[in-house]
Amino acid sequence: MFKKAYKEQHITFRTLFKKGDIATKLSFIVMGAANLANRQITKGLIFLMAEVGFFAWFIKNGVHALAMLQTLGTKKQGLTYDNNLGIEVLQKGDNSMLLLLFGISAILVCIVMIILYVINLKSARHLYELKAAGDPIPTLKNDLNSLVNERFHMTLMTIPLLGVLFFTVLPLLYMVSIAFTNYDHTHLPPKNLFTWVGLKNFSNVITGDMASTFFPVLSWTLIWAIFATITCFFFGIILALLINAKGIRFKKMWRTIFVVTIAVPQFVSLLTMHNLLNDAGPINAILKNMGLITQSIPFLTDPTLAKISIIMVNMWIGIPTTMLISTGIIQNLDQEQIEAAQIDGANKLQIFKSITFPQILFVMMPSLIQQFIGNINNFNVIYLLTGGGPSNSNYYGAGSTDLLVTWLYNLTVNTMDYNLASVIGILIFILSAVFSLWAYTRTNSYKEA
Repeated sequence: MFKKAYKEQHITFRTLFKKGDIATKLSFIVMGAANLANRQITKGLIFLMAEVGFFAWFIKNGVHALAMLQTLGTKKQGLTYDNNLGIEVLQKGDNSMLLLLFGISAILVCIVMIILYVINLKSARHLYELKAAGDPIPTLKNDLNSLVNERFHMTLMTIPLLGVLFFTVLPLLYMVSIAFTNYDHTHLPPKNLFTWVGLKNFSNVITGDMASTFFPVLSWTLIWAIFATITCFFFGIILALLINAKGIRFKKMWRTIFVVTIAVPQFVSLLTMHNLLNDAGPINAILKNMGLITQSIPFLTDPTLAKISIIMVNMWIGIPTTMLISTGIIQNLDQEQIEAAQIDGANKLQIFKSITFPQILFVMMPSLIQQFIGNINNFNVIYLLTGGGPSNSNYYGAGSTDLLVTWLYNLTVNTMDYNLASVIGILIFILSAVFSLWAYTRTNSYKEA
């Protein structure tokens, strides 16, 4: 009876503490006690060493790291008079940046320790249930065999999860935390301290001084993402239909020519187009020599024309990708359905509207959503083509063609307003995540999955 209950549901930790033996109860205080009492020496020592090491670190460094996280430093670096030397010497102060990093790291270490503590209790509960059922206690060899067999996935995931925790989650939490501080060009450590300011930075970006830059840049970001996605999608489909049309010869050659733009690294294409469209570039030079223009066309220096140029260049890069995907879909369409439509008198436009396009859209809708989000964060096209320019005196740290992501870069590298850059990063994430979830759940691909 117990074996069946054991497989279906475990006892609670509260019941375990009440009914367990001394070693089991001691596991709630001394990690690994139940394992050591049941001759699982190696596992017990690992739990015990983890607990001892944690408390040694916590007393020596952890308490200070968590305490300083509240203030981010109180002692400012500066010159103080040394009575012995009779001169002013540089006094070391607190580094708010390091204190924030160490404080977040301390929180993560505590979380990892809590997880280990729960694993310790689960191990003690498992031993209690095995003994109550009359089953043998697993040896070290049994545990190792389990880790390379039925629990092999846990073995493989342990190191990557720790890597994600400290190399992805930690920097992410650090970046998010900066959004709630005044870490800008006037509060750069170690010379200056920065402190917590709550939601002040968000208020500044949405309703304060930065709103006059944020909303225009946000508007252009959305316009760019919409046009960049739609143009590549529709023209990619048209190109695929033209190449796959009956009567077109050398189809493989045409596909290969357009695929070359994918094979060439994107930054090479963008830098090449930047040089071609420059005011003193080859295109303007040829047009002048032909007598078609007297002054250079400001492809990249006029705010409106620069935006149009960016969208056109992006089409050159993005259309072949859509063309390839659409070609695969078109070649696998139900030909009997198309032939039946032709027999019923449908023309090519009606077939495309009612059969071809809906099926392409059904398959590519998730990819379209992904492309839209990718275009919102498309750093390369803007940075390598225009660098965010031309400059705009009405914006703070942004040019006329800057997207939110390139503005974030400028705030970090050029103006060193890390708090504002962090806020922009959080807002980009919220915008992308909310739209993705909303759009994905409304696609036919998702509903029919």
